[in-house]
Amino acid sequence: MDNKYLEEMESSFSMLTIMEEAERCLLCLDAPCSKACPADTDPAAFIRSVRFRNFKGAAETIRENNALGSICAMVCPTEKYCEMGCSRSEIDRPINIGGIQKFVTDFEQKTEMEILKKGEPNGKSIAIVGSGPSGLQAAASLLQLGYAVTIFEKDEQAGGYLRYGIPEYRLPNAIVNYEILRIVNLGADIVYNTTIGKDMSMDDLKAKFDAVIVAIGASKGKMLDMFEGNENVETAVSFLARARDNRGDIELPKDALVIGGGDVAMDVVTSLKLLGVKNVTDVVYEEFCEFKASKKELAGAQKQHVTIIDGYYPVAAEGHTVTFKHRHLNNELKIEAEKIILAVGQEVVADNLNIETENNQVKTPGYKTADKNIFVTGDIVHGDMTVVWAVKKGKEVAAEIHDFLGGNN
Repeated sequence: MDNKYLEEMESSFSMLTIMEEAERCLLCLDAPCSKACPADTDPAAFIRSVRFRNFKGAAETIRENNALGSICAMVCPTEKYCEMGCSRSEIDRPINIGGIQKFVTDFEQKTEMEILKKGEPNGKSIAIVGSGPSGLQAAASLLQLGYAVTIFEKDEQAGGYLRYGIPEYRLPNAIVNYEILRIVNLGADIVYNTTIGKDMSMDDLKAKFDAVIVAIGASKGKMLDMFEGNENVETAVSFLARARDNRGDIELPKDALVIGGGDVAMDVVTSLKLLGVKNVTDVVYEEFCEFKASKKELAGAQKQHVTIIDGYYPVAAEGHTVTFKHRHLNNELKIEAEKIILAVGQEVVADNLNIETENNQVKTPGYKTADKNIFVTGDIVHGDMTVVWAVKKGKEVAAEIHDFLGGNN
């Protein structure tokens, strides 16, 4: 195995370079960067704190709005949110907000700051099904409001896609462990290896807790009909989980074909190259002008010399060979590879959870369900499927439950 898979791809700011970057900020009065953050974190405020070397104040600004601040600093597509709103873009380039946030949260960890505090117990308890980013944020928000929180996780470790999906070079296990430990230290109780709907029923949870949050993600990779039963084919979700769970120590093909053009596909192709697969080809339905993957993730794949062919879709598959057609041109393409990995979307598995879904999302608007004591958050709720949006949803469902239960009232 090539150890590059376990190494962070991006270098961090030093004390000198962090000050240089913070001083580039224009200190806008209207702070468009802050208005563009889904989690309502205030980049303008924490950048001002950094300029005055008030790293504690900067960390407080981040944490009070985002319990997963260290994780978002590493994986948030800032180009779509805060950096897209940065006024500095009109001069040269946006402030590296994610990089500054990472420096501050690294400082927080090294100095063992404990910013979030558990609220005075209000006598009410909440069950959360799933320990992905939205469930973790909901837990942190509710604990600060005085609720007792128990999280039920089907796997051996908490974190959901943070743990089993995002590659190690983008999000080290140490950071995931740190964030989860902070929430456990706030008072969260996590029950592992327990699948709700199988090991326990929703009725069991409703009988024991004042409210239940279903915080499940899109954990199942989609399989196209033409690839069903093909032993050479694997979904991106499965591959990324295997690589992450084994820290990259997995059997590798001599060459690989990846189908898909989102961030998950970029994670797959980049992981394959970092692990030592020499020939990696990615075939994408979208053309480059309409690419779904973030510019950052696409650039990372291109830096690893991944071959990317845009504008094609699969029409037939047999064994190691896939036939593609171009969307606009009368052109056909055949590619043979030892391993074929599909990154064509993910599905929510909500069996026996007493909630109705349609196209992988709940039918009811917002976070409520037909059952007044059951709420939903995470990928199953409408909105972007990013960590920062998961944080937004987790905060909002916690606020809705607090309003429903009346807090201390």
